[in-house]
Amino acid sequence: MKKAQQAEILAPAGSFESLQAAVQAGADAVYFGVEQLNMRTRSSKSFEIADIKKVCSICSEHGMRAYLTLNTVMYEHDMQLLKTILKEAKKQGIDAVIAADFSVIEYCSQLGIPLHISTQANISNIESVQFFSRYADVVVLARELTLKQVEHIAKEIKRKKIKGPSGQLVKIELFVHGALCMAISGKCYMSLHTQNASANRGACVQNCRRPYIVKDAESGEELMIDQEYIMSPKDLCTIDILDQVIASGVDVLKIEGRTKGAEYVQTVTKCYKEALESVYAGTYTPEKAAVWKAEMEKVYNRGFWEGYYLGRKLGEWTSRPGSAATEKKIYVGKGTKYYPKIGVGEFLIESGTLKAGDTLMVTGPACGMVREKMERLFVNGAEAEAAVKGDKLTFPFATKVTASDKLYKIVAADHE
Repeated sequence: MKKAQQAEILAPAGSFESLQAAVQAGADAVYFGVEQLNMRTRSSKSFEIADIKKVCSICSEHGMRAYLTLNTVMYEHDMQLLKTILKEAKKQGIDAVIAADFSVIEYCSQLGIPLHISTQANISNIESVQFFSRYADVVVLARELTLKQVEHIAKEIKRKKIKGPSGQLVKIELFVHGALCMAISGKCYMSLHTQNASANRGACVQNCRRPYIVKDAESGEELMIDQEYIMSPKDLCTIDILDQVIASGVDVLKIEGRTKGAEYVQTVTKCYKEALESVYAGTYTPEKAAVWKAEMEKVYNRGFWEGYYLGRKLGEWTSRPGSAATEKKIYVGKGTKYYPKIGVGEFLIESGTLKAGDTLMVTGPACGMVREKMERLFVNGAEAEAAVKGDKLTFPFATKVTASDKLYKIVAADHE
């Protein structure tokens, strides 16, 4: 498949661990939130203003772009913080800000900061693209569109030569993987109505993900809704139809997941990067897609479906609470020391038991995510068959080990 420029893989970064995981996986860009003015305020530990410099520096060092997400509804009392964040972002050379609120759009325009319009704007037609092209070089289309509708918008951008402030044709960004919300463009008021915690302010309590009882108002009879969580959609996964997604004219493939761990970011980003390169090389096949999908099933997910892109009228709903991942991680310890001359890391076992042959995973701000099957264990300075609480485990490691590095054991998930 020939294209003037290959589509960009945009990965989520909710922590420095996830940022490094995105680097490892070959992401072209990352998006991240700062303080409380992003849609993941409640469910993840956002970066602070002081972190913008480090995030931009890491991305620049690895030839990646950094996009700052400021996509909540903004109130009057947010304006001072918003201005402070944007001034710092401008100072550090942020590549773009992702937003939907017109106050953010206006301030970005004043400061000359490149802008991407968030999916919260629910852009679903070429007229909306044309309107926002006055301010933005990239528009994130509504997730409820079909690929035919996406293709029409892409063709119209070229036909009408719709350009953004940079003078280049407006680019289309599309979510290709991750959690979906039952509300159109994520504009849900259920959490606000029941808990006074607005989803549009990043404070969603996700009460849609719970089981519910239906009650007959006249008779008082109650019925537990079985088999499905009827307000909790399965996760979006387009790896099976990625060739069709690319053919629709999309420029940026966006992966949801700023609340997910480094293992999710590394695995999903790597799979989509490989799949994308395969599409362009003409080697993409259903068999390869099945392998990538199986890999992504190992990390957090609520089950997969392709969303509305192929024209489905109704969504697919999850059948269980929480994750349907085929693997799970169990915390066993933390980093304690690093021996740079021999490239060995030391970890203190704080819980559980490790045996030779176990698969271990380390996540940390410097290493991102490292996974390895330990055929041999070196415990307290000598080879051993097992390690228990209080033991010190050592093995070769490429980056400096600190107490921020967490050690996990990977095991098969039991969903029975």
